[in-house]
Parts: sequence; structure tokens; C-alpha cells
Amino acid sequence: MTDNNIVIRENQGSIIAGTFWMLIISLLLFWLPAFGSLIAGIVGGKQAGGVIAGIMAALLPGLMVAVALFFAGTMLTTLPMIGAILGGSGLLLYVIYVPPLLIGALIGGLLA
Repeated sequence: MTDNNIVIRENQGSIIAGTFWMLIISLLLFWLPAFGSLIAGIVGGKQAGGVIAGIMAALLPGLMVAVALFFAGTMLTTLPMIGAILGGSGLLLYVIYVPPLLIGALIGGLLA
């Protein structure tokens, strides 16, 4: 006798994997202003494994870039005010860039 039980495992996503894919695809598709980040959001949201995880994966890189720009600007110029300006401008650019990424993360999270 054979046992025909099939074990199906659900794909458990990872916020780190979703963030990584969003960052890489966004860098590769920077020449498509809205569609590049939308595609990156869909892929990253699907890799993250859900809607909430996809949204977290979409917001995480922007905060990391803003903090990195703040510290890099402060270290390079030794002036904390210049670092704050660089960090704020990086965060502003990300706020302009994030809506299509969030929409894509929502779609990708629903597809996961």
C-alpha cells in the first residue's frame, strides 16, 4: 500500500528578503519613474509574504537610507546640521518615491 498524502508547505516570506528585492529592482529600474517602483513593490511584497510584511518591507529602506545619509553627511562634513539637511532631503526624495512602491507592495502582498 502506498500513502498518497501530499504535504504542501506555504511559502513563509521574509521582510528582509522583500526589502532586498525592492531595493535591487528599484535600482535596476530607476529609469521607469513610476512603473519601476511599482514592479519592485509587487515583487518585494510577494517575497515578504503578506500585505503588512510588504508594507514594512517598503518603508524600511527609506528609513535606512535617511539614517545613513544623516550619519554619512555628519561624518564627511563634521557638521551635524549638514547631515540633518542631507538626511531630510533623502527622506523627502523617498516620500516622493514611496507611493507606487506601497501600492506595489499591497498588490504583491495580496498575491502572496
